Order: sequence, then C-alpha cells, then structure tokens
Amino acid sequence: MTGIADQAWFRDPALGRILALLNADGGEGRVVGGAVRNSLMGLPVNDVDIATTLRPEAVMERAAAAAGIKAVPTGLEHGTVTLVIDGKPFEVTTLRTDVETDGRHAKVAFSTDWKADAERRDLTINALYADAGGEVVDLIGGLADIETRNIRFIGDAARRIAEDYLRILRFFRFFAYYGSGRPDAEGLKACSVARSKLTTLSAERVWSELRKLLGAADPGRALLWMRQVAVLTEILPESERWGIDAIPSLIATEKALGWTPDPLLRLAAIVPPDAARMEALAARLKLSNAEAATLKAWSTAAPVNDDMSPAAFERLLYRNGADGITTRLKLALAVARGKAESDFDEMARSARLIKLLDRAIHWKKPQFPLNGGDVISAGIASGPRVGEMLAGLENQWVEENFVADRAALLARLQERVQ
Repeated sequence: MTGIADQAWFRDPALGRILALLNADGGEGRVVGGAVRNSLMGLPVNDVDIATTLRPEAVMERAAAAAGIKAVPTGLEHGTVTLVIDGKPFEVTTLRTDVETDGRHAKVAFSTDWKADAERRDLTINALYADAGGEVVDLIGGLADIETRNIRFIGDAARRIAEDYLRILRFFRFFAYYGSGRPDAEGLKACSVARSKLTTLSAERVWSELRKLLGAADPGRALLWMRQVAVLTEILPESERWGIDAIPSLIATEKALGWTPDPLLRLAAIVPPDAARMEALAARLKLSNAEAATLKAWSTAAPVNDDMSPAAFERLLYRNGADGITTRLKLALAVARGKAESDFDEMARSARLIKLLDRAIHWKKPQFPLNGGDVISAGIASGPRVGEMLAGLENQWVEENFVADRAALLARLQERVQ
C-alpha cells in the first residue's frame, strides 16, 4: 500500500479533527485531489480538500455540535461545506455523480459510491484519495500515472471533455505543471476535436486557466502541444502569427537571473506588441484593469536602443514610464541571451541590456518642480495656455536631464511670461 501518513501536512491536528468528525457514526471522509497528488510527487501541499459520504446537511450538523469548528455553506447544491478550525479552511464535498452536463455546468446527485465519485473527475492524477490512516486509495489507475507523470483523462477523454470544455485547458495546464514526455495521445486528440467548444466558456474561466498555465515553472512544452493541435490559436489567435519561439530562451533567462515566473511577461512573448490588438485581447479575455494596463504599457512603450547613454535612457523612462520599458528589456534580453552562445555581439548586447534593465527596475521618477498654480501666479490666465506653458518648461527640464531646480524654472517662467 502507498501511504502519506508521514507527511507533515497530514499530521496537522486540525485535519485530524476534521477526519475524525466525518468518520464517526458510519460516515467516512478522505482527503482527495491535489494534496494527495502533490505529496506523492514530492511537491508542496497548499490546500487540503476532503470528500465524504455524508450529505452537506449532516456535515454542518456535526460541525455545529463540535467545539471550535465553524461550518460555512460555500456550495450546498454541489455538496460543498467549508469547515474552519482556527482560521484554517477545509473544503468538504459530498461524493457525487453527474446527472446532467452541458459542457459548462453540471447537475449532480449525492452518492456514497467512491468509485463513481472518482470516475466523474477529470484526470487520473486528481482522483486519488487518502483515508484517515494516510493510505492512498486508487480506484482509477492514478498511481501508475503519478509514477510516469502521465496526464490522462479518466475513462473516455472525449466524454470527460464534453462534461466541461474547460478541461481542454486543464489538460494542458496539468501537463505544464506535472507532465513528462509526450501528452497522452487520446487526450490530445480529444482536445483538438473539441477545441471550438472553448468559445462557449466565459472569458473569465478561459483566462484564469491560461494565466495559471503561463505561471508554471516551464510552460513551453504545454504551449508547444497546444499550438500543435490548434488549441492555442483557438483561445489566443494573436499568437498564430507571432509564434512561441521566444518562450524557451525566456524561461532559460528567468531561471538564470532568478526572475519570478510572470504570466503576463510570458503572454507578451507570444503575442505581437501591437497596441490595438492588445486592447482587443484584454477586452476579449476580460483581463483585470491592472493586467490590461501592463499590456498597454508594453505595447505602447518606445523602442530601446541598448547602446543609448544613461541620460538618454533616463529621459526615455520619464516619458514612457518604467513598466512597459522593463517588459521590452526583459524580452529583448531573453532573445539576446538565446543567441549569445554562438554570437559574440549578442553576448555584449546582453550585458548592455542587463545594465539598462537594472536601471529601469530601480528607477524613481523625478518630480517636476512646477505646477499649474505657479503658471497662474506668474500672470497667465486659466486656460489652455497654462498647460502649454507648463509642458514647454517640463520638456526643456527633461531635455536638460532634470538639472534645473524650482528657482531656476520659476525664473524661466517669468522670462516666458514677459
């Protein structure tokens, strides 16, 4: 038998109390899904989900009768209750079977059949249970797939996908995080055949999955297979012309320089730096305001010459902002480093780009010493001329590399007013 009883997270007294609560008086509760999967793969465990034979009402009744356990009805119609001990949440869900699915939503019936509950899940590596003693219960062959890092749908791949078309993206996302070698052939084929159904999903669900995938340590192989079976084109048509060739060198650069994986940087690497297209992409996928602003800053940022002087670079940062410039520099650096092994010029260019990037990351925008009130106080009536006068002075200040102080600028203002 395979067990996880020695895992620190499994020995948590709070989890022990939850399992004891569920396993009393004929009930049964088992840890399920990601916690079991990650433990077997030697990966960190963050969230602990539990499946139970008890109906949600019974779970809540038992929690109410226990000391120090709060029950939150987070999804009663789907059998989910969140039990909280000392601020730590455990999502507890009743065993289920699918009564009706439409590719987006499912109507479920509660069950006490562990195998039926396992068979309705998506991937074999996500359908492993651990009982109260820490023994792993495998009802669908998931342990073998854990060993080989094979990402495989449970049962018929086409049927699993038809139950929820988001599983197409989950297949590739889990391959990015946990897979090895070539993706399961049946799964690949089923994803390709059903790819047009991704348009029936909400933009928020699609972007959430794509963002998670792009946040993997190395999403390169998953993106390659998504492109091979046209799934990537389906959800990200902007990538079709641009391609994903920049991803390997970007990942290598991130690892070499210690950059934290950034989904938006990876996205920028596979779509064109076209402001209109990025605006349309942000609207279509319903990116957050901050995410849309990041893409806009990158797509509208001025090009950077890696041999420009520090003073010229400071002016560029002031006029464009550091965010978009930083993204451009990171992508340019990744390309340069990808060529540096066989090209001395690219090696030298990489060194220059690193210096510019460091300057951009630590750059603090200078504060222009004057404002509109100063112009009005100098005798200019409120109106468009105030802004024009201020802009002219600021431009001269920038061109002179921010040297002039407030007194010097006020003197110039007086000269222009007279």
